[in-house]
Amino acid sequence: HMLKIHQRLGLIATVPIVASVITGTGAGGKSTSTTDRWVHLALGSAAGDLYFTSAYFAIFAPKIPGTETRGPIRLHKALAWIHGPGMILTPILGAIAFDQKSRGDKVHGIASAHSAVAIVTAAAYGAAIVSVSFKF
Repeated sequence: HMLKIHQRLGLIATVPIVASVITGTGAGGKSTSTTDRWVHLALGSAAGDLYFTSAYFAIFAPKIPGTETRGPIRLHKALAWIHGPGMILTPILGAIAFDQKSRGDKVHGIASAHSAVAIVTAAAYGAAIVSVSFKF
């Protein structure tokens, strides 16, 4: 039951994840508006909330003793080691970048990695979904 909830929430989370990646293009440029940044922040927050709720159900689902992880689930779990830390780091870097832009500064320092980390995270997340969506 918990893994089914994990699947549903994980799929639902793809909507704000994709939307936040798309709106991110308008949130960090020279001519960005405050509204663009707030929309991007709201979508990113929704994505993070759904993601971590989904992760909770996967992590705390009861394990059946003696079962071995194999096939596409192994890849799915391996990709979690990429998108999991990315989902922690992305909002931290985003908060720093948001603060810098709100002060009128150019995004600099570690915050300048926000978009790259977000794209790698979203790609790993998408690959994790694809890995369990098709039989191979």
